[in-house]
Amino acid sequence: MKSVFKLASFAAVAFFAATALNARAADISIGAAESLSGGAAQYGNNIRNGLQLATDEINAAGGINGNKIKLIVEDDQTKKEEAINVFKKLIFQDNVLMVFGPTLSNTALAAHPIAQGAKTVAMGTSTTIPGITDPGNYVFRNAVTEGLVIPVTVKVAHEKLGFKKVAVLYGNNDLLSKGGYDVFKQALQDQNIPVTTTETFATGDVDFKAQLTKIKGTNPDAIVLSALIAEAGPIVAQARQMGINVPFIGGNGLNSPKLFELAPGAASDNIWVGGPWSLENATPENTKFIAAYKARYNTNPDQFAAQAYDGMYIAAAALKNVHLSGNLAKDRAALRDALAAVQWTGATGPFKFAQIKNKAGQLAGYDAVQTPIVSVTKGGKYNIVH
Repeated sequence: MKSVFKLASFAAVAFFAATALNARAADISIGAAESLSGGAAQYGNNIRNGLQLATDEINAAGGINGNKIKLIVEDDQTKKEEAINVFKKLIFQDNVLMVFGPTLSNTALAAHPIAQGAKTVAMGTSTTIPGITDPGNYVFRNAVTEGLVIPVTVKVAHEKLGFKKVAVLYGNNDLLSKGGYDVFKQALQDQNIPVTTTETFATGDVDFKAQLTKIKGTNPDAIVLSALIAEAGPIVAQARQMGINVPFIGGNGLNSPKLFELAPGAASDNIWVGGPWSLENATPENTKFIAAYKARYNTNPDQFAAQAYDGMYIAAAALKNVHLSGNLAKDRAALRDALAAVQWTGATGPFKFAQIKNKAGQLAGYDAVQTPIVSVTKGGKYNIVH
């Protein structure tokens, strides 16, 4: 009987030890709503790659205080309605601790109020127009705003190129392109740069010869272009085919290697863009990221992969300072508080958050504080302008 009792006691101790171990080594569910299909798939798939690479590295290094990250990625299909549906699924069914995404600003503006209402952190890694973090203090982004990047890009390009007048071309039914145009317009006014003509197009258009013909007729020294890469690449290619060889000055949407596929060879030269990241930035953190990304995906990363990669590490840095209680509401609030205080140096350089005020003057969410890098394309590369 004693031996049976000892055996039973040992089994009970082993059971409770295993249970305690499992409790300590629980998964931390983190969601991501990204454009894996639709018009922004070029960005969304690279964002997923960056998030997954960082997740796997963090888990391989021991996770978060012994807990592993479980990344749940859903396709928002580049649609507002689907972004809302995916946010609801991740927050209320999958019970994630936080959500990355959506990919585009217009889908983010639709989905982020869901997260704010549920008091769940939403973190944009690619959303750059004003107002993204207005819904409240659970909304973050580590993407540097167009309002910060575009004026610097225009200033640097103007100083280096010495252009006297520009034409403007932008997408008028996409919030990223329209928001970028608004910032470009103000930057050109502030820097006293005349505009010869302003032309528009719609997302999904493929023929831009009418707009480019009008632009060519005004003889600008450069063309300011605010567009997603799916339209920006063909615009640049068609401009070169028409003999328009002036520089392009682009917004966030043009900072993608896809440009070199859509406008091959010399057609994609002399495109000036700004952003927080460059393939040519040889910091230790960026060099490590680029090597790991190429080894994993057999291609170079882009800005969107880099921001997503850093985004996951920023979240991990916050989580290391959170004592997970198992109470989802408390843990989500604790993560929000810890995330606001994170300072991190990653592939995109030194980073921290700053809480902003919304249009009503009330404290709202958190934007990125980073120094933009201006690059110019040549030979199928983005080269940093010094």
